[in-house]
Amino acid sequence: MNSWGKVDQDAVLRARVALLASGRRTRREEVDAFRVLAQVSPAAYLPKLVGALLGLSSEFRFRDRPEVQLALCEEALAAARAVDPAEPARVELMRRALSDCQWLLYERGRRAEGLALRAELLETGRAEAERAGNARVRGLTEWADAVAEEGRYDEAADALTEWVVAILPDGPQHGQLAWSLVRWIGALDAAGRFGEMLAAYDRLVGVRAADVAVGHAPVADHFQSLIGNARMLDAHERGERAAAARQKALGVLTELAAEGERRNRSGSREAEFWAALWSCSAADGGRATPAVPLPPAGAEARTWTADARRNDAEGIDALRGEVDALVPRAAEDPDRYLAELVRIQRTLTVRAGVWAGREGSEFPEEVRSLFDEGVDLARRLHRLRPADGTRILADRLVERASCRVVTGEYGPALDDFREALSLLGERG
Repeated sequence: MNSWGKVDQDAVLRARVALLASGRRTRREEVDAFRVLAQVSPAAYLPKLVGALLGLSSEFRFRDRPEVQLALCEEALAAARAVDPAEPARVELMRRALSDCQWLLYERGRRAEGLALRAELLETGRAEAERAGNARVRGLTEWADAVAEEGRYDEAADALTEWVVAILPDGPQHGQLAWSLVRWIGALDAAGRFGEMLAAYDRLVGVRAADVAVGHAPVADHFQSLIGNARMLDAHERGERAAAARQKALGVLTELAAEGERRNRSGSREAEFWAALWSCSAADGGRATPAVPLPPAGAEARTWTADARRNDAEGIDALRGEVDALVPRAAEDPDRYLAELVRIQRTLTVRAGVWAGREGSEFPEEVRSLFDEGVDLARRLHRLRPADGTRILADRLVERASCRVVTGEYGPALDDFREALSLLGERG
């Protein structure tokens, strides 16, 4: 921001005339006028300058001028800091400036500075919540995402625990509680807090069932939450509870196959929910570090920073290379290589599906074919090693069923699911 000092009175007059003139003003003209007037009447014009700078900054996003956009955003933040603390609008101005500025810093690869602004954003939110006597602290979820991307999973889990506890009394809120629960589950699982994670998943299943009952969520989401819960229960040796969850899922899927959705389908929206769920321990995505940030489990794609997005995409490309290298080896020597191919191909399938779903895509053909290939490979392994392959084939069938539910293929999904239950010795 321009430094304070002696103001050119002619410049002040021109600024006032520009603001009073009839006709449409450009954002640039407003910024120039408010810059001058904020020096002579900061109480009146500093808040207006902040808003104008942020607006002009957003315009430069569409001109592919990130350096100009960031400079304007940083000027807006400096102006917001200069607003009188007694000004009622200051908190919201600070929040907007901090939020916009931290995103641009992350996009420019300046992660340490972006993280510092997220910490300040959380501090601002705490002060605001304390003044209002409100338990909901704005900035908690952004902070959780930031530290999770760097592998600080316990901190992320603590932040999301605080957030979920604060919003629970408000109820489902048109499905938003469910999305927060998914993020919480992902953070708790990554932090190794499995008992808390399983309890959170139970709560998610109940919330999603209630959402469906009042028409705030598709029936498909209830099915996905049930099989996700079963997957987590199996992973932590709660086999009886997992089997019970699968039986409930069977009932939901049977309804879908017979009657279809109760509301209009939104394949992209259902794919996003699937992706958020399956990113929670669905595949080995690696552990994030400050040097190699990765997307937080359970978080929507719009929350990922540029570095985490790039690293995730590169990891998927590397998996494709591994699968391509293993295919001929498994054909020549299945005893040695087939099980490893099945494992890595499954990781690729789920991570590619998560990527596509988080982008709001209803699974392109390439992703759907990966689920088909996974089932075919698992059948080969089942024939080769029935003792090991039975469970693996059942899991691949459940995963393909979940994909088919997203794409609205309820009949084939039910066939897959029933075959999986039969393999597991459960009633299908």
